[in-house]
Amino acid sequence: MTRSELIASLAAANPHLRQPDVELIVSTIFDEISAALARGDRVELRGFGAFTAKKRDARTGRNPRTGEAVAVTGKAVPYFKPGKELRERVNGGPLQSRSDD
Repeated sequence: MTRSELIASLAAANPHLRQPDVELIVSTIFDEISAALARGDRVELRGFGAFTAKKRDARTGRNPRTGEAVAVTGKAVPYFKPGKELRERVNGGPLQSRSDD
């Protein structure tokens, strides 16, 4: 599912919201998750999963064409760990209703 498909699906499921409002909501959520990861924060969405930024240390890589050693700087990469409910849903397990709904 692409971002535009997500927006279209949410707009269809919520006819009381205008398309531009749904686009703003989706963009704001993605922007906030991205900003939190850039700050080094962890974003946890209960029942869905957790986003973190994992640190990769600097290392020496190789140019595949020439075999020459190349210095690769350290960096942070986004990482997603799915929650239990999402794993069960994807694997066709039983869906449990939440008692606080």
